[in-house]
Amino acid sequence: MKELLKYLGSILILVGVVILALYFFGVSQENAMLAAAGIVMIVGLITHIVINRYIN
Repeated sequence: MKELLKYLGSILILVGVVILALYFFGVSQENAMLAAAGIVMIVGLITHIVINRYIN
């Protein structure tokens, strides 16, 4: 469980990248997808920093 939790931030960042790729390749041309991708990537970055600070 610790290993999965250790990589949670990186997984969230990759989910944000996938959302950006879907937007780029034309699945949907809504700005909501850009906002969602940005929010998911920022949350992933913060999660990565916070979790890896407290998990050894």
